[in-house]
Amino acid sequence: MKPQSDILRLAPFRAVIFDMDGTLLDTESVFRTIVFEVCTDLGFEMTDAVHMSMVGGSHERTNQLLIEAYGVSFPYSLFDERCRVIMRERSHGGVPVKPGARELVTELRERNIPTAVATSSRNPHAHHHLGAAGLLDLFETIVTRDDVINPKPHPEPYLTAARRLGVDPLHCLALEDSDAGVRAAHAAGMQTVMVPDLVHPSAEIRALGIAVMESLDHVRLAAFDK
Repeated sequence: MKPQSDILRLAPFRAVIFDMDGTLLDTESVFRTIVFEVCTDLGFEMTDAVHMSMVGGSHERTNQLLIEAYGVSFPYSLFDERCRVIMRERSHGGVPVKPGARELVTELRERNIPTAVATSSRNPHAHHHLGAAGLLDLFETIVTRDDVINPKPHPEPYLTAARRLGVDPLHCLALEDSDAGVRAAHAAGMQTVMVPDLVHPSAEIRALGIAVMESLDHVRLAAFDK
């Protein structure tokens, strides 16, 4: 890890809103394996390019991408169901947490800074995985795909989380790992940090002026004087 003096300092904030998969939870690599397996079983060849375009997207966006890639014959409902069943089976023993996630959330609670999750996942998936990771009770509110009309990259998930927390979006810090999530948080007017997981920031994402950090440990060091 870089010395603290070499790490970007964040502007003050009054609340923190986390993305879930790939930001709080180390689930994207597991889900990648499942996506490739299920596509093969259904007679389709998943590619890295198609998979990467899916990361961070909503149920509807993923459906659209797969239809564009494989045609209208792609059985999305069956694909989605099989992926969810296998993911639940493989997370039965617990869900891995991203490095620094538990420490950052714990410090925020100790400092009485409210926190929320804004995810493109549906409610059952989000609550199951956060519960399996032992994080569910650490957040004031969880905003899922079921709570909004417009999913990421629309800002509604982040604006909803800020409203529930009672904090102006301009005073919120948003932590994301995907392009869609970064666009959503940035459009909501939040101080946005990308902590890349499978997807690295494109030139378009960097042009938004967001900070990019290696891990949530780096975010914690950038947020608080030690």
